[in-house]
Amino acid sequence: MDRRSFLKKSALGGSAAAASALAAPVYAQGNRTLTLVTTWGRGLAGVHDSAQYCADMITALTDGQLTVDLKAGGELVGAFEVFDAVSAGQADMYHGVDYYFLGQHPALSFFSQIPFGMTFMEYNNWLYHMGGQELADNLYSIFGLKAFAAGNTGPQSGGWFSKEINGPEDFQGLRFRMPGQGGQVLGKLGASVQNLPGAEVYQALSSGAIDGTEWIGPWADEKAGFQEVTNIYYTAGFHEPGPNLNIVTNLEVYESLTPAQQRAIEMTAQASNIWTMSLFMANNGSALQRLQSGGVKVMEFPDSVWDAFGAAAQEVIEEPMGDDIYKECYDSYMASMRSSASWAGISEGEYTRQRNRVIGL
Repeated sequence: MDRRSFLKKSALGGSAAAASALAAPVYAQGNRTLTLVTTWGRGLAGVHDSAQYCADMITALTDGQLTVDLKAGGELVGAFEVFDAVSAGQADMYHGVDYYFLGQHPALSFFSQIPFGMTFMEYNNWLYHMGGQELADNLYSIFGLKAFAAGNTGPQSGGWFSKEINGPEDFQGLRFRMPGQGGQVLGKLGASVQNLPGAEVYQALSSGAIDGTEWIGPWADEKAGFQEVTNIYYTAGFHEPGPNLNIVTNLEVYESLTPAQQRAIEMTAQASNIWTMSLFMANNGSALQRLQSGGVKVMEFPDSVWDAFGAAAQEVIEEPMGDDIYKECYDSYMASMRSSASWAGISEGEYTRQRNRVIGL
């Protein structure tokens, strides 16, 4: 009798084999190619760059054991189909922003952006040190996914408009592109809200299919060419003060990787988080100057509009509170944001105000 047959027939051997299996997971062997799909059109400034950074970095950190093949939105699946494609195993990973998928679960807002929500640093505080990643693990596992924060655009602009916004009533009937809970807020103010992938926004604006749009900020907006269509630009927005981009892997695929390969994905995500934010912030100032020099009217919403945004946002955020997962995420998110803001406001906020006053920035 060979050893394998003996183990099968021996209760003790069976227990030992089971214990051995638990102690030594079986990982896929050899080099692998992982397909990464995105919510971004190829070449969209900043966001496509972030996805490409992730693909290249994972390949580099694993010495090519994992080669990540990036397919931009529409090349393999549509921009709004990536969540389902990776959940179903039709692709291995996606890079995107998850407020596009609130139909799957409203709590995905907390891992993308909620109106009047977290800034970049506040997100990092929550995700890395105050329970956010654990909540993400619980939520995404329902769909067979593993998600890590892998980029941030910083504060997003209020958007491009065909007319000036002098009061909340000016949103009545306005056809405006804005996804996520921010779009739901504008809907409460009477806007006809459109949810379009980034690659389709310029055409919709230039054809008159929409009256206005938000996208990201001065640099990405300039690259998209919106200034060719309208010159009315609101620079501060309520909807995305620090939107969180994710790299999301099919959970079975993730668990089939070695611990070192899993760590490479996690560390890539953290590196991309910083790199992407810096990319946007390094380019926004000069882009805004170019837009202004080209005749763009840089404007801010009046207080009455901000107040209307706030009241509508409170309604939108509270509507899904009957869902236990949503409420758990909300409670954790708000407690973390409150804690971070209490210190940031009296430290960095005051320092920045005084620095700019004293040295004339």
